[in-house]
Amino acid sequence: MVESEAQGRLPGIAPVSVVDIGSNSIRLVIYEGMIRAPAILFNEKVMCGLGKGLAKTGRMDEASVERALAALRRFKALSDQARATQMFALATAASREAENGPAFIERAEAILEHPVRVLSGDEEAYFSALGIISGFHDPDGIVGDLGGGSLELVDVAADVIGDRMTLPLGGIRLSETSAGSVAQARVIARKYLKTAGLLKHGAGRTFYAVGGTWRSIAKLHMEVNSYPLHMMQGYEISYDEAMDFLTYVVTTKDTKDPAYAAISKLRRTLLPYGAVAMQEAIALMRPARICFSAQGVREGYLFSLLPEAEKVRDPLLSAAGELAILRARSPEHARELADWTGRMMPLFDIEESVEEGRYRRAACLLADISWRAHPDYRGLQALNIISHGTFTGISHPGRAYIALANYYRFEGLCDDGVSSSLATIATPRLLRMAKLLGGLLRIVYLFSASMPGIVPCLAIRPAKASDLDLEFVAPTGCSEFAGERLEGRLQQLSKLTGKRIAFVFE
Repeated sequence: MVESEAQGRLPGIAPVSVVDIGSNSIRLVIYEGMIRAPAILFNEKVMCGLGKGLAKTGRMDEASVERALAALRRFKALSDQARATQMFALATAASREAENGPAFIERAEAILEHPVRVLSGDEEAYFSALGIISGFHDPDGIVGDLGGGSLELVDVAADVIGDRMTLPLGGIRLSETSAGSVAQARVIARKYLKTAGLLKHGAGRTFYAVGGTWRSIAKLHMEVNSYPLHMMQGYEISYDEAMDFLTYVVTTKDTKDPAYAAISKLRRTLLPYGAVAMQEAIALMRPARICFSAQGVREGYLFSLLPEAEKVRDPLLSAAGELAILRARSPEHARELADWTGRMMPLFDIEESVEEGRYRRAACLLADISWRAHPDYRGLQALNIISHGTFTGISHPGRAYIALANYYRFEGLCDDGVSSSLATIATPRLLRMAKLLGGLLRIVYLFSASMPGIVPCLAIRPAKASDLDLEFVAPTGCSEFAGERLEGRLQQLSKLTGKRIAFVFE
């Protein structure tokens, strides 16, 4: 089989690469293609520190420039090697503000053999907002994108981008303008953030935190609290908890604490300044929660280039459906399950919210992605793939629901040492729904032999007999599918739900 026939990637799309030239780091990301929720084929970052010294000298450090150009040479070669058909190169605060910025960009373009778009502060805020829109379902709040040289703030409500602004409060800049004094950094941050009137419109909403330094703070919070799911996208903490933890980050002197081992040494020095900037911003905003995002300018820029029909697709369901195409025995069967389970939920006294319905559909689309594993490990593999997958448009409790529903579908309807830690992330309602969905899938997969065509013929209805609550109805022609194992799974569902259920063939 030649490379062009590889089945592990979606057909009909070609890789694209994005080079992101930031004030602190330079990154190459190669995406599977121009689709709603593209998988990442390759990702590499170099901490060049282009913004180092800029606040004092007005110029990018020459050693940092040379290091950045060396990284770009490698990135160009990697992009070509990955067969990227398009390259998009973006540059932010350091490149647009430095006296030697134009000369650096000229050299960068010669290496990349491609134009570099130097974003204005307004454009940086705009694409950061699009990154949140592309990665969250109906976002509502203020996006804060902290880079090395600047902080962008922008109001987002669903797909509407409101007021936005850029402030000179990037991590490197703040550390340098404060002469290394965290107390002085707070004075500077407070001075600039007082001009950010849009923060006052964020009370009770969500603060979406974007940028490497803020993601490092979230990672540290996960480590300190032994959080069971190391997944940055959609990680949330409350306002009060955030304020307390940010104080810890600002005041701690012992970065040799084992929790800090998860943070690169180059990032550790910037953590107090990032913490000050966030603390001052959210103190003015008073959000209900802080939500961290792995999506930012790069993803927002690619999202801006998509056709409108692609933009309105649900990113979670798009990614789940694509993974079903790549890994399920029958994507059609998965889609049948998604429709069928939606009709069955009300019979078990579940009235889904829109969000819960999305999660259930995604769980059904992903319900057969581990079928190639050994039978003893299919549940574990499904749990790992889903809980650690790069899905967007999903909360952590929702991710736990989807992963657990598929674990229960293989392993049974009780928690064990594998599922119990993830179960702590799901809400009690989502945990109940995950077990119900897992119970239904356990029955229907046995009934259908995991193939399409029969699921739409099945139904559950209120029982006609007085000694039953519900009847699982199948066509008479399916009576030969009846058996002890199927009956056993029906009784598992009955025990779980407290409803008396029996098979009826008619």
